[in-house]
Amino acid sequence: MQPICISLAWCVVAETSGPPYLFGDLLALARLSWVRQMADRLGRLGYADYRRSDAGALRMLYRAPVSVGRLGTELGVTRQAARKVIDGLEQRGFVRTERDAQDSRVLNVILTPVGTAYARAVFEVIYALNREFCERVDPAHLATADTVLRAVIEGDSALEAMAARIRRPGFLGEDSGLGEDPGDWDAPNPPRSPDPPR
Repeated sequence: MQPICISLAWCVVAETSGPPYLFGDLLALARLSWVRQMADRLGRLGYADYRRSDAGALRMLYRAPVSVGRLGTELGVTRQAARKVIDGLEQRGFVRTERDAQDSRVLNVILTPVGTAYARAVFEVIYALNREFCERVDPAHLATADTVLRAVIEGDSALEAMAARIRRPGFLGEDSGLGEDPGDWDAPNPPRSPDPPR
């Protein structure tokens, strides 16, 4: 009987002295899965080159033209990194750039008609993925996950401010998700595709 007790004691010690729970790794894998699902669905809609930075940039540009500097600030990246995001969108025909009429030092980024259609497709896919996820996860578990994710963000004031604009799971239902203005994270209805040409 004594060897079993020793064995059990060893298991307890080994379990408590092992590596910590790798929450960050799991979070990174979840993010990677989300991005892959976005890319897959957008590919099926004819947009085969989705990039991680597209959604954030499109959310801002859908509202109105934005300067390169402001885009970088809002995305939390350097001006150089923002320029790289813009170059990627521009090469794919989704945006164009032009000098500001009041200040020629400012370079504004403007969605093209193709870019507006792409933005709507991105928002619709985001809405669908969020909705499907929320429907398959227990509401209590979703609320717990929300609390944990907000704790991860805590201390980063820029990200906390952005997270504060995202509804908590108690508001999920028929009226949740992106709205008519995809830049408004709390708008009540999913975006609608533009009417097809007649």
